[in-house]
Parts: sequence; structure tokens; C-alpha cells
Amino acid sequence: MSRKCTITGKKPLSGNNISHAHNKTRRTQLPNIRKKRIYVPELGRFVRLTVSTRALRSISKVGLLAYLKKHDLQLKDVV
Repeated sequence: MSRKCTITGKKPLSGNNISHAHNKTRRTQLPNIRKKRIYVPELGRFVRLTVSTRALRSISKVGLLAYLKKHDLQLKDVV
């Protein structure tokens, strides 16, 4: 599974761990990605998405199709 949100496009970031002695080692920051079944009442069915928790909170507030419309996406783009 790719660690990427299908809606927002969030993906892993890379940077440095910096110790007290200012030694730098590479690290990655992974996004909080979940596989979820989301019910779409307009279609009367469930859709399985790989989505970040930030997007999931927004989807639960306004609904999936309204959230996709806000981001100029369609359901076929993310499924």
C-alpha cells in the first residue's frame, strides 16, 4: 500500500533528526493514512478509500461528494 492519501495527496516527508550535539541523521515523517469504507448516500453504496485522517474528519462533516467537489475532484478520480 502506498503511503499516500488519494484525496489530499499527502505523502511521506523527509528531513533530519538533530541531536543535542547537532549530529544529523535522515528520517521520514509518515502521514496518518487509513483504509476506510465510506458510505455515499447519494449513490447508496460504500466506497473504499485510502485517506488521511485530516481528510476523513472533513469528509465526516460535509460528506464525500461535497468534499470532492470542493477540491475539484470526481469519485472516479479517487476510487
